[in-house]
Amino acid sequence: MANIRITSDSTCDLHAISQKRNIGIFPFQIILDSQSYFDGVDITPQDIFNFVEETKILPKTSAPSVGDYEEFFEKELKGYDCLIHFNISSKSSGSHNFAVEASKKFDGKVFVVDSKALSTGQGLLVLEAADMRDAGKSAEEIVAAVNEIRDRINTSFIPDSLDYLHKGGRVSGMVKVVAGLFKIHPLIYMNDGQLVPGEKYRGKMTQITKQYVQNLKEKYPTYDKRRCFITHSTAERDVVDAMKEAVQAMFEFDEIIETVAGSVITSHCGKGTIGVLFIYE
Repeated sequence: MANIRITSDSTCDLHAISQKRNIGIFPFQIILDSQSYFDGVDITPQDIFNFVEETKILPKTSAPSVGDYEEFFEKELKGYDCLIHFNISSKSSGSHNFAVEASKKFDGKVFVVDSKALSTGQGLLVLEAADMRDAGKSAEEIVAAVNEIRDRINTSFIPDSLDYLHKGGRVSGMVKVVAGLFKIHPLIYMNDGQLVPGEKYRGKMTQITKQYVQNLKEKYPTYDKRRCFITHSTAERDVVDAMKEAVQAMFEFDEIIETVAGSVITSHCGKGTIGVLFIYE
């Protein structure tokens, strides 16, 4: 049985879970002004909030180079027969193509997977791979399985504010003003690896959580009950609790895992964004 190493970009937002499950994490870089930091290593989401508040400038994120991936794969392969690495969606970053190019140096020992997701949507795939690794599956079997599962992951979020999306050029100033005035919170979800807008919810975040979760249940009546994530970018406690209560009332997950988005995801969505992520059937 092959000794398989599972690794992922830090955009999977698994944090301490990755250590418990023996998953290697490759931190992306966040640039504040001219200073570079590593996601999950020497920068926190609060650092980003403070920077944006003081400068009114969004941080920049930097994908690793081919050389960076080669160095990472070489280090992570030590003691293992092969490695499976998970990237943030190739439609969100160039990192997947760089990782694929880097993998060519390792004579078929490195497999690279385009998650077609981000945050814990990507994390769900990583944990599926870890489950299969622990069950004794081969690298080829794991890669084939996750490539099928990735098209059945609900990756969706509701931002509390459109400030960061506006600063990043993803929504117009007029849309931001109208959304703020009427307390409109647009659903953002992954469709074939790309973020697209969905329904528009109106009201306080604590109020719209139930409607959001109800819509998810109607859209995905059958789902993998083993685990789901409630992931947020440092949302208010009452919002997170309201979301958790709605999920517990309407779904039957064995495990509901709360995670806080890392610095890369936070850089793009801003404070207070929250979503429920799971595998559907």
